[in-house]
Amino acid sequence: MPFVKPTVPNSLSLRVLLAYVVGVILSVLLMILVTLVLTTYRSDLLLKADMAEYTRQLVGAVRFDGKGVPVGFAASEEDDRWIYESLKEEVAYRVLDESGRPVLVSAAGEGFWSPAESRQLVPGSFNFERGGVRVHSVIEPFEHGGRTWYLQFAVSTRILGFIYEEFTLPFMGAAVVIFSVLLLVVFGICAYVTLGYTLKPLRKLSESATSISPRALHARLRTEAVPSEIAPLVHSFNRALDRLEHGYRVQQEFLATAAHELKTPLALIRAQVELREEGEDRDALLGDVEHMTRQVQQLLLLAEASEVQNYGFATTDVQEVAQDVVAYLQRMAEAAHVHVTLSGASVARWQADRGALFTLLKNLLENAIEHAPRGTEVQVEVDAETVTVRDSGPGVDPQHLSQMFSRFWRGAHRRDQGAGLGLAICREIALAHGWVLSAHRADPGLLLRLSVSMGPSGLAE
Repeated sequence: MPFVKPTVPNSLSLRVLLAYVVGVILSVLLMILVTLVLTTYRSDLLLKADMAEYTRQLVGAVRFDGKGVPVGFAASEEDDRWIYESLKEEVAYRVLDESGRPVLVSAAGEGFWSPAESRQLVPGSFNFERGGVRVHSVIEPFEHGGRTWYLQFAVSTRILGFIYEEFTLPFMGAAVVIFSVLLLVVFGICAYVTLGYTLKPLRKLSESATSISPRALHARLRTEAVPSEIAPLVHSFNRALDRLEHGYRVQQEFLATAAHELKTPLALIRAQVELREEGEDRDALLGDVEHMTRQVQQLLLLAEASEVQNYGFATTDVQEVAQDVVAYLQRMAEAAHVHVTLSGASVARWQADRGALFTLLKNLLENAIEHAPRGTEVQVEVDAETVTVRDSGPGVDPQHLSQMFSRFWRGAHRRDQGAGLGLAICREIALAHGWVLSAHRADPGLLLRLSVSMGPSGLAE
């Protein structure tokens, strides 16, 4: 849609990395700006500083004869004499005595120097015109043999401009580009590595948080390697988990206590109803009491199934448990005129609580028998990693498949008046074991599949 605003990823790593990149870019731009200011608008400052420094170097290289009169320069400076010979119209030097008389002159000769400035002995820099070309000059005094000498160095703006435009700017631009690229790459790598190392504890916290569920409320986030900025949040989160666990425990205990306390009054009511004379009212009351007793029993079983600590895991033969379940419900199947068949692998060993597995398979098979039409077959198949229970009944609408394992949900074709907790109990048992319980449409009927996952609570090693 044209009016939808693009979303910006809310990533701490991305924000810090962008801050690094922006900082590098601003640093590079500032460096370029300072360079341009110094080389363009304040180039005379750099020129005078460079010329003064070079003049001082020449002073140190002056050589004298036996009478103490300057006669030349040291060997290193003599090697650079070609500059003054080839560029005698652009670069020159001379050494003056105290009276301003030249005693040592470069190849440009005395004609290079302006007559007005030819005898100036004031230390520092000054400018003069020569043939319409501006010339920068620096005078540096020095002492030797008890006498004062003056070394004067000059260079034309023409040669400086040529060097600046043809060499300085291109090389400086290339240097800025190379430096900027290297700076970005180095900063980017450093920022990536630093962020990866810095945010590693946060990723571990995230992984720990995903393991917390109603069946693992005892789990807490570890705070050993947590950054100091995040530690208060982690402590607050752990305290919130403490309060949630306490509330959940209170709720589960209340549910179990209420269900347990209701068993005795229901038994007394049942006994009193049975003492009454036979009749329609007596049978209806007994049916209601039986329904309430079943609901209370399932509520108690649901509370127990929701607590992982109530389970005792051991290597269990699933085929053997399935045979016990089929035998246990045989009378129920015969009363409903439904035939139950058991097939599958001869060896299927899982890590499970045997009693919980029995309850799970019993509820699945009860549900199938209750929905199977008279004279049909309910198939129970046990494989190494799955258990499937399939009936030939009317099935369930696709939109209701996701609700089958919800508490108090009941199908429309049950023969009894169940509380709708049987499959919810199955789901709690499967989650406690780390199994996957799913419902699928069959043709005809409904297929319930229990899949075991690999690992400590899965297949027996």
